[in-house]
Amino acid sequence: MKKDIALILKSVREYKIYAIFTPIFMIVESAIECLMPLFMSRLLGVVDEGNTIALANGISLAEAIDTNKLILFICLMVGGAILSLAAGILGGIFAARASTGMAKNLRMDLYKKVQSFSFSNIDKFSASSLVTRMTTDISTVQMAFQMTIRMVVRAPLMMIFSVIFAFVAGGQMAWIFIGLIPVIALGFIIIMILAMPTFRRVFKRYDAMNESVEENVSGIRVVKSYVREEYEKEKFKTASDNIAKEFIKAERIVVWTNPILNFAIHASNVLICAIGSYLIIGAIGQDNSPLTIPQLSALQTYGVQILMSLMFVSMIFVMLIMALEAIKRISEVLKEEPTILNPENPIMEVSDGSINFDHVSFKYSLEAEKNALEGLNITIKSGEFVGIIGSTGSGKTSLVNLISRLYDVSEGNVIVGGHNVKDYDLITLRDAVSVVLQKNVLFSGTIADNLRWGNLHATDEEILKAAKTAQADEFVQTFPKKYDTYIEQGGSNVSGGQKQRLCIARALLKQPKILVLDDSTSAVDTKTDKLIRESLRKDIPNTTKIVIAQRISSIEDADKIIVMENGKINQIGTHAELLKSNKIYQEVYNTQVRKGGN
Repeated sequence: MKKDIALILKSVREYKIYAIFTPIFMIVESAIECLMPLFMSRLLGVVDEGNTIALANGISLAEAIDTNKLILFICLMVGGAILSLAAGILGGIFAARASTGMAKNLRMDLYKKVQSFSFSNIDKFSASSLVTRMTTDISTVQMAFQMTIRMVVRAPLMMIFSVIFAFVAGGQMAWIFIGLIPVIALGFIIIMILAMPTFRRVFKRYDAMNESVEENVSGIRVVKSYVREEYEKEKFKTASDNIAKEFIKAERIVVWTNPILNFAIHASNVLICAIGSYLIIGAIGQDNSPLTIPQLSALQTYGVQILMSLMFVSMIFVMLIMALEAIKRISEVLKEEPTILNPENPIMEVSDGSINFDHVSFKYSLEAEKNALEGLNITIKSGEFVGIIGSTGSGKTSLVNLISRLYDVSEGNVIVGGHNVKDYDLITLRDAVSVVLQKNVLFSGTIADNLRWGNLHATDEEILKAAKTAQADEFVQTFPKKYDTYIEQGGSNVSGGQKQRLCIARALLKQPKILVLDDSTSAVDTKTDKLIRESLRKDIPNTTKIVIAQRISSIEDADKIIVMENGKINQIGTHAELLKSNKIYQEVYNTQVRKGGN
């Protein structure tokens, strides 16, 4: 846990000066606050002494009192109050800057780390869990950090100073507080130990609730089409209720801090009043009293300060209980090492789009019992049009993910442009490979902004050319603002087929050596699908084109077609060759063509 905390604290960085000065201001504030009861005791002592002299000599209190001492202690109290106020304000401002700055840096560190992950890294964390860690968990750490740099110094110092000044003001009576402190501290430790497991469960409940929200929002069209709003409401209510129940369990434990403190405060007051009154009454008529009324008043004030300091400590404990679990979850992401890294001397250019799978096997995790791909041997020449077909789960997408090194092979080698993909600079390799998914994503912004994801510096002419090749220009021209048309989040204001064509145009703007279309024309009609293939052959003849499809019509004119089954290659051939000899291909063809399939 120490290493986790140290890792989180690295995010303080340029806000370190604020984090350092905050405790200094707190030291000043707590020291002055502890001096104030002593000054008040001395002030009352001056008044009490003047009153005694006035009664003994039959003069007025104004004549008997030591005015210089009175003014001195009044000035000390006023000056101390102003200085304490200033220190408290500055401490609050500096703590706020340090904590918000640390949280800002921590979010950025976490986000950058996630961006560096390979797919296998991301598979370890759900999207909802990453959102929770970047929002709720970091907010918890921020509050804990702010409270810590203010209170972790102030509260203990306040208690120490109060105990010291209690001995100065009240002598042996201060031992009452020394006896109560360990009892209270033991109670707090027991509470912390009991509450920690419950708070740990709370964060997992947050993950479940965020997952429910994410699924509902992203799939809102499906929810409404199946009239499942009530089901989703109940699902969210269950997740929310689970969080509430866990918090109630935790609070039932933590709530004992206040009764313990109140009992200690009242017990100390009773003991101080009882013993102090006995000593004062017993000393009436004596010259040397072991305790005076001003001292008794100061002791009661110090008692409250000591126990209030313990209350602040208890608040810190509660916050730390939650924060420690949040720190653990955040550090899990920060400590996660990307499984795919650049080599020491990477190749910075992909010469062509040739691809060679050499005895390639792959599984998604070391713990997996079965390979997702096994024993693949494929040779693809630069500029070829290759089709891939197979049933769901046959390994089609897994195969193309290895080309751009989104995953690393478990066995064998993937050769692109004459070199192993592991020898390339990652950005260089991925810039040379454009992948268009069936469910690709458009982002908020204009159509032109979305297309420029493929090339930030693309000209209007280049955008128009790519859109025409992808058969997207036709429908874009029907919009009033054309390429300045605003795309809503997720592309909700365009159809599925329009979205796919825009994504293909975006991929073309990268001018890739290899273009992968992963069932990315499934939402367009067969005529448009044919036009897209013809344009791709004509406009990018030197680019290797790999098309994963469910429709044979999408790949029947390919240079070669790979038929996959259970992560293995069943057969490779042309449309005519497979139609003659491959049972899987024949079955799909008969289903789609002869029986009226599309």
